[in-house]
Amino acid sequence: MNFIQTRGCESNKPTSVTFSEAILSPIASFGGLYVPETLPFLGEEFLIKHLNSNYKELAFDMLSRFEIDIDEKIIKEALALYNNFDDKNNPVPVKKVKENLFISELYHGPTRAFKDMALQPFGVVLSSIAQAKNENYLILAATSGDTGPAALETFKNRANVKVVCLYPDGGTSDVQRLQMVTENATNLKVIGIHGVFDDAQNALKILLASDEFKNSLKEHNTSLSAANSVNFGRIIFQIIYHIHSYLELVRQNAITIGEKVYLNVPSGNFGNALGGYYANKMGLPVEKIIISSNENNVLTKLIKTGKYDLRNSSVVSTTSPAMDILKSSNVERILFDMFGYSRTKELMDDLEVNNVYELTSVELKTLQECFDADFCSGDEGKKYIRETFVNNGYLMDPHTATCMKSYETCSNPAIKTIAYSTAEWTKFSPVIANALTGEIDAQDIDALKSISNETSLEIPPMIKELFTKKTVHNEIINKENISKEILKFLA
Repeated sequence: MNFIQTRGCESNKPTSVTFSEAILSPIASFGGLYVPETLPFLGEEFLIKHLNSNYKELAFDMLSRFEIDIDEKIIKEALALYNNFDDKNNPVPVKKVKENLFISELYHGPTRAFKDMALQPFGVVLSSIAQAKNENYLILAATSGDTGPAALETFKNRANVKVVCLYPDGGTSDVQRLQMVTENATNLKVIGIHGVFDDAQNALKILLASDEFKNSLKEHNTSLSAANSVNFGRIIFQIIYHIHSYLELVRQNAITIGEKVYLNVPSGNFGNALGGYYANKMGLPVEKIIISSNENNVLTKLIKTGKYDLRNSSVVSTTSPAMDILKSSNVERILFDMFGYSRTKELMDDLEVNNVYELTSVELKTLQECFDADFCSGDEGKKYIRETFVNNGYLMDPHTATCMKSYETCSNPAIKTIAYSTAEWTKFSPVIANALTGEIDAQDIDALKSISNETSLEIPPMIKELFTKKTVHNEIINKENISKEILKFLA
């Protein structure tokens, strides 16, 4: 399978590339992204075949249908990293919370967040390609809190790869920050920046598109790639767990094969939702994909009104910081799939130049056939956290809590809903402790203890040990100095 470009093709670039080429150099012509030229259709036969398969067997077969140019041995080695999750045969448990609401728990990997689902195998694949080509790669990652720890975890000490992770100072939880700044592998660099996640992501995109920066890297015999979901190497692994979650409902006798479900996704950069969209196009029976947002509700406005408007907008700090994003990169891939490269380039140019674009009424109708959306305030989210624990015995993080609002407002109760839990309670403990007890804990460690006492849940050892580990990365810089700091690291 080859990959094509969302904004058309510049004259000096090939019209299509292989999977390995797309993940090594993820930014396409005119600043666009790579997408599959076609998607394999799976259908009911595929679902029936894998009704009794474990997660790795399902994943291997789905990846095989994409016919990517990665050796089977490497794919199996990459998927074997799911053995390090809490349950190696079922790394994504799906739990019933209400009569028609099931939560797919994506956080049972080493960093306790859903980014492990894609980044654990992605690290093996990219490092293997770099070694096979005998090339060195700098992997850039911009994080709102979860991509960074997961990228550092998967790439640490891997050959032919160095990683620089950018995070907004003060824009992550204590646990997320400690997961990054205590990593001590020599091929890793963590840099805090003064600003918000969009500043980090914009800096990453500028560097990925900068010939000057790439030429500077060549002096260090290094090429450039990225670990954010702009890289399709992330997205391809994010399709799998939507299929798995559907099959889990069949196994639990909640649905029969062919029955449609809602996919309810807490959305920041839209990669998780994009994976569900592709799964649907590949044959997964989906009624609609529901996009759940926080007060940074630009996606809700897009899906409700057709307008993506960043004029006079700034990021609002919320209780669900991984979703504190205004520019959701993967929406572009949806626009391309629905409206083609010419219209996508026009819309993205409008956004970059004028900070706004607007769909036509016909385009909006097409978008709404697949998506619905709502947003949840922080206070509403804490209410859902408390009520769901008290009434249903289920503890969720504040990102998952946003799904509870849209579950009530956007779904038909006669149709089953799969909502996605993107982080364990340990990642955002002050918010959860406040929701449960009404107390305010200034430090994560105090909040973790409060929750443990309130719920009788044990703090996982990989979280507890963070508070005694040595801080290795102390740099907090202005975004204008990112390039200089990276080159210093390489030198």
